[in-house]
Amino acid sequence: MHFAIIARDSKAANTLARRLAARDEHLEGIHRMKAKGSIVDSGAMLTEDGTMVGSIVLCDFPDRAALDAYLASEVYAREGVWGEIEIVPFRRVAWKS
Repeated sequence: MHFAIIARDSKAANTLARRLAARDEHLEGIHRMKAKGSIVDSGAMLTEDGTMVGSIVLCDFPDRAALDAYLASEVYAREGVWGEIEIVPFRRVAWKS
């Protein structure tokens, strides 16, 4: 089942610094999950000036429980970088080549 994670960063004053400190671990996890096929694509949400303020992750998990297990291991969720997390199930378009 496909899900979109729309995660807005916490409003805490030091969130950007915590995001940057955890970024390498976050990206390693994203790359590992992408290689497994669980992450379809992802990227940072940006302000007009290019400051990172959240994340969008498109993923494919067997069910919501598997997605929740991923979120429990995700450093941005675990370390409170992400504040508001919206989960949206979606149906991916089958592209013809």
